[in-house]
Amino acid sequence: MEHQQNLGQSIPLPFMKMHGLGNDFVVIDSRRTGALPDAATVAAIADRHRGVGFDQLAVILPGENADARLVFFNADGSLSAACGNATRCVARFLMDETGARALRLATDHAVLAAEDAGDRLTRVNMGAPVLDWAGIPLAEDVDTLHLPVPGDPVATGMGNPHMTFFVPDAAAVDLERFGPAHEHHPLYPQRTNIELVQVVSPDEIILRIWERGTGITLASGSCSCAAVVAAARRGLTGRRVRVNVPGGVLEIDWREDGVWMTGPTAHVFDGVWRG
Repeated sequence: MEHQQNLGQSIPLPFMKMHGLGNDFVVIDSRRTGALPDAATVAAIADRHRGVGFDQLAVILPGENADARLVFFNADGSLSAACGNATRCVARFLMDETGARALRLATDHAVLAAEDAGDRLTRVNMGAPVLDWAGIPLAEDVDTLHLPVPGDPVATGMGNPHMTFFVPDAAAVDLERFGPAHEHHPLYPQRTNIELVQVVSPDEIILRIWERGTGITLASGSCSCAAVVAAARRGLTGRRVRVNVPGGVLEIDWREDGVWMTGPTAHVFDGVWRG
């Protein structure tokens, strides 16, 4: 979808800093204006030394047939159709604002259902995974359960593309080298997120993450969902799995109506970006 981008670097820009298990976000509430930051502003805010710093930036827009619409940016200023932990953070913010216990949030991927899971936990349905090569998308028709890539990874779409590797020891892999070496793989015309999965048991995995356009992150909702979908398709786990990421724990449940993700959120501070 085309988005208007008319918030330049010179305009004072109120924002919220939030995180889900250390997967951190700048959130801009543009429900009154409908405005989006341009790519240069996004990249400037993302700079952890000269800006605010974030893994992804989310903009809240007025919703059409939903409670709100969300637009996501990667740290390099590129757009992303999905960001699960940011969706949970925004859902918690809107539920606290309105007193609602359930919401519908529109994204470029799908309209996502979110709900209060109790104990200050927030649950969101990330929608059905995309398992077809063209929908992920991949560059050619290949078996998405066994990609023709060294390491035998799995391809999954969760509104963004994923390549999931199963390894005996996730901590032993040099992700600083492994991630960028695979993010731009020619099979993925839109680049890809990389997951390293160590299976602990049929209902628990350890996950390390390289996000396209961002790098190593402490957590990722869409990556956690993709990892569980890949593990379940391979028969390595069930469809309800405890996912241990460096920032904490997410509960992923691949149901008939989509992949549900449950976890904590935090609203850290509010600020104003002045460029």
